[in-house]
Amino acid sequence: MREGSISLFCDESGNVGRSSKYYLVTLVFHDQTDDISADIQKYERVLAQSGLPDIPFHMTPLLRAHDEYGSLGIQVRKRMLSKFSIFAQHLPYAYRTFAYRKSEFPTDDAMFARMRRDLVTFLFDHLEYFQSFDQVKLYYDDGQDALNRVLHSAIEYAISKEACAYRDAHPQDYRLSQIADFVCGIELTALKYAAKESTPTDETFFGGSTSFKKNFLKQVRKHRME
Repeated sequence: MREGSISLFCDESGNVGRSSKYYLVTLVFHDQTDDISADIQKYERVLAQSGLPDIPFHMTPLLRAHDEYGSLGIQVRKRMLSKFSIFAQHLPYAYRTFAYRKSEFPTDDAMFARMRRDLVTFLFDHLEYFQSFDQVKLYYDDGQDALNRVLHSAIEYAISKEACAYRDAHPQDYRLSQIADFVCGIELTALKYAAKESTPTDETFFGGSTSFKKNFLKQVRKHRME
């Protein structure tokens, strides 16, 4: 067993109920022995040198000019997305996204039951890797109770309760939590382009399907854990 822990940062896209067409869960994995402080400092320097604000990355508000992005023009937000995308390309992390079209499930409970099975299967498929660490640390902001229960249940079942620790992770506190948000947003956008459901906002920030795949999806998928 290697010394050190592996971090699991979680982000979701979608809500319970029928207000959203898709529900996605992204887990970002980071070996805590891989120091990313220099990468973070470089990213923050780039923002400062470019005259861009250091706002904790949040994909949906950035695209829609909500919350802290509300006073920023579209060109500024496009530059911020580009800088964060470049930052994400060079970090040592892996991820896996689990995506569900909600219309395929009779109830939310059925969807979350399927999600738990998928998570357990994935963890068992990579069990040797996860069990090679002293501890697995899950970072999630407990934003949705149903997802929180699924995460705890699947991780404790597959890896063991004794090997797991849990941290309350707000995006403003962890760059890797922001990475999970970014990756989840890119995977949702990929679903929309594939289903020909992209919006004018998507095309403003990402271009057409070919441009999106080349400049964003391809770079993110290099980190995908099969």
